[in-house]
This record gives sequence, C-alpha cells and structure tokens, in this order.
Amino acid sequence: MRIKPIPWWTGCALVEVTPFKDLPGALVEDMLSECSILGSTLSDSFKKIHDNKASIHEKLVKKGLIKKASEVFIASYNPTSCGIDGSYVNDPLLSTDMLAIAAVAIEGLTPPSEIRHWPIPHHLCKVMTTPHYESTLLVSRAIMVCMEIELAVEAPHDVVMLDGSLTTPFIYLNQALNRLKYVDPKLSSLLTEMLENTFESFREILYSKRSDKIYVGVPKYTTKKEISKNILGLNNYEDRGLLSFILEVGEFVGPIKMAPPETPWHLVRNYPNKQENIVIDIKEGLDELQILYYKPYLHLPAIRLEISKSIANNNQRLSVLFESLRIQCGAPGIMEPYPLYIADRMVKNLGKALPAIRRAATQDIALNWENELGNIYLAMHGYRT
Repeated sequence: MRIKPIPWWTGCALVEVTPFKDLPGALVEDMLSECSILGSTLSDSFKKIHDNKASIHEKLVKKGLIKKASEVFIASYNPTSCGIDGSYVNDPLLSTDMLAIAAVAIEGLTPPSEIRHWPIPHHLCKVMTTPHYESTLLVSRAIMVCMEIELAVEAPHDVVMLDGSLTTPFIYLNQALNRLKYVDPKLSSLLTEMLENTFESFREILYSKRSDKIYVGVPKYTTKKEISKNILGLNNYEDRGLLSFILEVGEFVGPIKMAPPETPWHLVRNYPNKQENIVIDIKEGLDELQILYYKPYLHLPAIRLEISKSIANNNQRLSVLFESLRIQCGAPGIMEPYPLYIADRMVKNLGKALPAIRRAATQDIALNWENELGNIYLAMHGYRT
C-alpha cells in the first residue's frame, strides 16, 4: 500500500480543533480551572523523582538490579520479529448483536541480512450475529486471546511480541469460562473448540523452551510495583513510570520474578479432563514468569518485558531480545516496538469496519426479502438514535 503524502499547504491553522463543542460552557470552565492544580501536583511529583534520581539509581546498582545491555551482549544476531494484537467489537442492534473478533500478526522491521517471513499481515477473524446476552463481550475477549496465542505459536520469527501481559490470557479465559452459560451457544461452542489448541500453545509460550524462539509480553499500561514498592519502598509510583526517569539509555533492571497474584492462579473447570495436566503446567509457568525493564533509547520510556524463566537465565537469549528491541524501537515518536504499534493501529479500526459490514448485510437481506422492508431496516439499526 502506497502512503499518500500530506500536501505542504495543509497546516495546523487549517484544522479546526473543537474538543469542547458538545459540552456545556460552564462545565468546560470548571474543568479548565482545575488545570493549574493538576499541573502543580504533577510538577511536584516529577520533581521529587528527579531530585532523588541519583540515589534511587545508586540503590538499584548496589542491589545488582541495574545492568547495561552490553553486559549480556553476545554477538550481533539480526533477529526477525513480529508483533501480535487483537480486538473485539460488538455492534448492538435493535434485535440482535453483530460481533467481530480479530487478531493480527505484523512482521517488524526486517534486518538487512534477513528475508521477510510474512510480507503481508497474518490474521484470524470471526464475524457473527448473536442474540442479546450479558456476557457476550467477556467470551468474545477470550476468543480474541485464543486467536492471538495461535498466531504467536505459528509465527516463524526469532522474537514474538504479544501486546499486554503474559498473565492476561489466563485471566480472560477464566472469566469467560465462568460465564459460558450466559452467552449464545454458538459463541460458547466456538471458545470450547479453540481451548485445546490454546492451552497447548499457551504452555509453549510460558515455558519458551525452543532456543530459536523468544516469546515476550509487552504491556503498555501497567500498575505493577515489584521494583518501586517491594524494593525501593515508594508506594506512590508504579515501576514503568518511575524507571523511565531512573534508567539511562542502554540500561535494564532485572530479571526478577513477577510478583504473585493475591490469590493463587485458578481456572473454572469448564474444560475437558484430559487438559487438566496442561492447565497445571500453565499455572506453574505463570508462577515462574520473570520481568525486566529496558530503556533502549532516550526517546522511549522504560519497556516492561515479561518472559519465561528459561529466557531470563540465558544471556544469549537476552542478547537477542535486546537486539530485537533496539531494531524495532528506533523510530522517534513511536513509544513501543514498531510491529506492536502497527498491529494495534490495524485492529483498533475493527470498530470502523463493522458498520460497513452491517450495511452490506442489510442490503443483501433487502435484495432477497419479499415482504415489507421497514421492519428489516429497524431490526438492523443500532439501538441508539
């Protein structure tokens, strides 16, 4: 696809930006009056970190937690990478729901010495209608996770990046299995059919035993405080925000064991007995997950990386991982690895595509409908005005 350049005469002055046009004037004034308070609070918080940056850095160095990526560098490997992200959209109509679920895998920037494995994006998708059920979105999200995991295991790349935490799939699957009887049987059957392959593939991701393949979870938003609270005693800061100030370019913190959940990992027993051993392995793999934070460039915040114990204990595999991130994070203005950014941009447009699919379906019904069309258009209309 050829990217069309923006004409030079298109400037900011020609773009009308009216973010408050639909809000009452008094409400806007009240919101804007809070800006100075917000600015002052944030400034004080940032200044406190900045003033203590050197002492925090020194404390982490003494504990042996901060290292240079060059310390684990073995040799230039020119690893290939891909990023995987998914999305699910429910278009609630007057008489039914129209559902779209998709996952996309995008190959990253290809090193000069390597050929492209996937010149075009790979994807999995499902579009269907379902009656109104309260738990449709929970199960749809779990199906999306299954698609992401399947694409990850199929990817032939050296480093496979999954958008989000490696613990998230297990949480989403547990929530969905707990609500299977509260959705359309077609939707619950789809998830149940996918589970066997999903469990096998998820176990492979959590253990990452293949020396030629690295799976890594890269969450953009995180509330974790394994470093800030448990090690530094700073309760008001989460790790990624704090370490983005503290780390110098090329430094990383960790690997350390991920903090355990408040309650042990568990999964609702809505799966076949033959998969019980796999589920046990998955729980053990989740308990052994390792985390680290890496800052490859000045223009990037610290990146949280969630990896298996087998990767964390192997400097050669860490070297490949860091090299991959340096290759994929080099573009200024993109605050995450390039393939994850592109995958996210693609799947987030799923919501824009669904109304077009609905219109096409409505037209197809109308062409073959022999009775009054008014009720058809009402039934296929969104429930909102």
